[in-house]
Amino acid sequence: MDVIYSLIPGMMFFGVLLVVILIFAVKKGQYEDMEGSGNRILLDDDEDMMPHLSKPRDTAQHDTAKKSTD
Repeated sequence: MDVIYSLIPGMMFFGVLLVVILIFAVKKGQYEDMEGSGNRILLDDDEDMMPHLSKPRDTAQHDTAKKSTD
C-alpha cells in the first residue's frame, strides 16, 4: 500500500508533463501538415542535390583551360 502513495503522484507528474509536451508540439506546428512528408517522398526532385547523379564534368577541357591561364 505504501508503494501506491508514491506511484500516484509520480504518474500524475508524468501525465501533466506529457500534456505540456503535447501542447508545446501543437503550438510549434508539429501536427500542421500530416500528409506533406508522405507525399514529398514520392517527388523526384533531389537529383540536382546528388553530385554522383549529375552530369560529369569534362575534365580534359577543365585541365587545358587551367594550364593556359598559368
